Amino acid sequence: MTQKIQKVAVIGTGLLGTQIAMISAYAGYKVSVYDTVAGAFDDTYNKLYADFKAKGINPFIPWNLWEKCRTTINFTTHLGDALKDADLVVEAITEDVEVKRKVFKQLGENAPTKAIFASNSSSIPISRMEESSGRPERCINTHFYQPLAGMNITDLMPGTKTLPDVIKEGEEWIRSVGCIPLRVKKEILGFCFNSVWRAIKKQSLYMWGNDFVDFQDIDRAWCIFTKMKRGPFGIMDEVGLDTVYNIEMVYYNESKDPKDKPPDALMEKIKKGELGIKTGKGFYTYPNPEFLQPDFLDPKK
Repeated sequence: MTQKIQKVAVIGTGLLGTQIAMISAYAGYKVSVYDTVAGAFDDTYNKLYADFKAKGINPFIPWNLWEKCRTTINFTTHLGDALKDADLVVEAITEDVEVKRKVFKQLGENAPTKAIFASNSSSIPISRMEESSGRPERCINTHFYQPLAGMNITDLMPGTKTLPDVIKEGEEWIRSVGCIPLRVKKEILGFCFNSVWRAIKKQSLYMWGNDFVDFQDIDRAWCIFTKMKRGPFGIMDEVGLDTVYNIEMVYYNESKDPKDKPPDALMEKIKKGELGIKTGKGFYTYPNPEFLQPDFLDPKK
């Protein structure tokens, strides 16, 4: 491996943080992951494994190498241990800018001076967190999309002071873990593909939340049109409905346009603990969601 980046530290072990750690380990990087909850990494790993098996997904990392990758990753509940000798730190926590700023401040105080700070935020530009780190010139956005499931694209966007060499190293790392960098030339909320996906998600939530259409029919149309195995609501279950809500609120807080506010019906599901795959129920019930059943797209149903 010729890249300058040798050790990757991932902060947060949700569905994407765990996947970023796994593909980095598979690519040969030394990887450490940090979470405040003991056992969080293994819990998410097991959920991903079970979900992919249930859906018949042929993952980016071959099944016979999953356990090998997992055992090479060092999990810790001590931030300093995770950051020791890190060349790249990927923040993958909740979609809350104030929480992210606190984490970036901690990174700036504890990480090696050589380290690049990357945010896996789904919508928030790195410019909102860069100053908290104390080293804005070394901050970037790197937003992943279910890389273990084969969605090997990653938004890459600089901040207001990011050095060209930092973007170059970030791009090289993204390519080295098997993903295609979607290079965003100037700041935009939602980056590249996530801005496109957000338009689909927003309209789908509006139609369901205002009782125009059942969510299953939106997903049926999407699955037939795109040949994908799951539609927008199945994808939102995978992301986590609390995360989806927080992302939508980022757009609403930016525009203050009532059309950008997520429907109340989504918050009602969250209040009931129906967050998607991670809680076993969201729009669908897991591990055997309706959209995976043979008759989901049956015209005679």
